[in-house]
Amino acid sequence: MDFSLPVPRWAIYTIFAVGAFLILLLIICCCCCCCKRKKNKNKEKEKIKLGTIKNNLTTSLVQPDIEGLQKSQENDYRGRLQYSVEYNYQREEMTVQVKQAASLKAMDSGGTSDPYVIVFLTNDSRKKHETKVYRKTLNPTFNESFTFKLLKSEVEDTSAVMQVYDFNRFSKHDVIGEVRLQLRDINLQHVIEEWKELSAASNTEYERLGEICFSLKYIPVTSKLIVVILEARKLKKMDNDGLSDPYVKVQLALNKKKWKRKKTAVKKNTLNPYFNEEFTFDVTLEQIQNVDLIISVWDHDKVNKNEQIGKLFLGCRSSGNALRHWSDMLAHPRRPIAQWHNLQAAEEIDKTLALKSHIKFPRPNR
Repeated sequence: MDFSLPVPRWAIYTIFAVGAFLILLLIICCCCCCCKRKKNKNKEKEKIKLGTIKNNLTTSLVQPDIEGLQKSQENDYRGRLQYSVEYNYQREEMTVQVKQAASLKAMDSGGTSDPYVIVFLTNDSRKKHETKVYRKTLNPTFNESFTFKLLKSEVEDTSAVMQVYDFNRFSKHDVIGEVRLQLRDINLQHVIEEWKELSAASNTEYERLGEICFSLKYIPVTSKLIVVILEARKLKKMDNDGLSDPYVKVQLALNKKKWKRKKTAVKKNTLNPYFNEEFTFDVTLEQIQNVDLIISVWDHDKVNKNEQIGKLFLGCRSSGNALRHWSDMLAHPRRPIAQWHNLQAAEEIDKTLALKSHIKFPRPNR
């Protein structure tokens, strides 16, 4: 008997094709799994390598060469200074006594120094006292006292500075180091006596010159720049009586050339003058982009030449608070914008501005 089933050829081909497809799909899945495992292993190895690199970098940054560090510390060491500080609340006087120094840095070729000390308070750095010069020693004994007038209201913002110098007969004296004491951090109810290591002296001595408040308003339609000088406070003392006779100059410069200038009235015998004076300048919208507004505070003197107390400038070339004030004025036309500003040294502002002579406008033809 014949039990064969009548199966068409196309069905047999279809079954073989499906079986081959399933086998191929299984092989592809196995290959993908193997590749993923290899990649994961490689990633783990890379992580380990990166971790070791990071650890090496951090250890090299955190732990520098010990010998180099010791040498740099030896070069930076400037010595120690013993001093005492005493404040008399009744007399409003500060007494600073320079006692002695030890292990000062040798500044001369012979391995010694000729040290002396300059003492001053930052509330009036013009009044400086200095000790005698001691020849060829790194351990001088001074035992000299200096007294300064210091109001109770000024103690909070004042520092006592003792700068140790090396005397040179034929060249500029070299500064060895300094001790700077912020009086607000000291208990002045008692006499303070201590040793302190000298630190590097600042290249430029910061001097508190005072602050000034003024408002700015620009009206584009009428091309008016309005400056209102309101008040100033904590100005530098310029007169012998501890006061000043301040007034303010308001100057415009166009394209780095002096242009227009006005000034306030003089306020007698005060460090906190109130002005409230308004000045109006004609400045077009095209000119406002190239204008520098220069505010300077002066001390009036009947006998001698008037002296500048401090200065600042605003405009597109300025920076910090000055630029922010100028930008706020331009962003809010017809609205007065008032702000306080710290005065800066006139020399620094003049150097930054680098102004030329006055602008010479052509005369109209008749």
